[in-house]
Amino acid sequence: MSPHANRVLLDALKLSPMERAELIERLLASFPFPDRAAVDERWAIEAEDRLDAFDRGEIKSRPASEVFSRVERGEI
Repeated sequence: MSPHANRVLLDALKLSPMERAELIERLLASFPFPDRAAVDERWAIEAEDRLDAFDRGEIKSRPASEVFSRVERGEI
């Protein structure tokens, strides 16, 4: 890795877990990915399936504040 890339990495590692996750998402989105639309469609279907399962009482939920707090603490 170049010295510049290494400095960028060291700076990125100082970010919060949420900021690092957002940075990763944006970096990944910068790559050419011909099947991106298909993957996005599959994720949309998965999200709908999970919502339907929640509506049927098959899965439980947790408050977003709890989930984000755990992410910020690096637990998940």
